Amino acid sequence: MVSNVQLADPMKLIQKIAAYFKENKVIEPPPWAPFVKTGVHKERPPQDPDWWYIRAAAVLRKLYLRGPLGVSRLRKLYGGRHRRGHKPPKFAKGSGAIIRKILQQLEEAGLVQKYDNKGRIVTEKGRELLEEAAKAVLKAEARRT
Repeated sequence: MVSNVQLADPMKLIQKIAAYFKENKVIEPPPWAPFVKTGVHKERPPQDPDWWYIRAAAVLRKLYLRGPLGVSRLRKLYGGRHRRGHKPPKFAKGSGAIIRKILQQLEEAGLVQKYDNKGRIVTEKGRELLEEAAKAVLKAEARRT
């Protein structure tokens, strides 16, 4: 059976959850967040001041759809092409510190939990948050048509 989270537009769903995180102070970006790149394949830090909330919402959605996932698997999902000058480009993983800190914050908020030695999964509270946001996104899309 296909869930509402799978049916909803991913960008709109992530924006909605990120706004919820920011308004309710569920997670808080660390002091170093404005200065870090999201991986070695990036040239500059993100320009969006709310990028931490957006990445946290995206990680939560990924855990819902694919979980259990650990830091190394998430690093692979958030990696990209590392252009190395004259040498041919190679794939580079995303930043582990960012993903690790986000997972710790989501765990403190009670939205994810550790699962054996396989990584983290979404808790019932996190599942409800995602499904409610997806329902609201689908309802807004239905009103537009």
